[in-house]
Amino acid sequence: MIYALLAAAVSWLLGWPMLPGFPLPFLGILLIVLGVIAPVWAIQLFRREGTEVSPTSPTNRQLVTGGPYRLTRNPMYLGLVIATFGIALWVGAWPMLAAPVAVFATANFVHIPHEEAKMRRQFGDAYEAYVHRVRRWA
Repeated sequence: MIYALLAAAVSWLLGWPMLPGFPLPFLGILLIVLGVIAPVWAIQLFRREGTEVSPTSPTNRQLVTGGPYRLTRNPMYLGLVIATFGIALWVGAWPMLAAPVAVFATANFVHIPHEEAKMRRQFGDAYEAYVHRVRRWA
């Protein structure tokens, strides 16, 4: 989300040109709202299951595979990408489209591999079975 806010501030300060037909505030706000649903649901599920929400925790008490985790292994990151794209559409300046790409790339190539390695070490075959059942990105 920090990428989107930084890009929005730079777009506003530099007065970058708007994309033709943009901004799209209704669609942007809709995507922001939709993007928040899966992470909030996932956090509530983690708390109910009694496991850690922080991706930097050394271990997790449980492998959570229900709720939004039936559809994607990363509902929190997916929601963040969707919400960031919503901000880009709402603002409408073309450089804003770099923010959701940066969020996706950072999650996909930095955060998720680290978290998946931790889950493989901790949950072994149960996690591997889950990986074969559910895609990284829905």
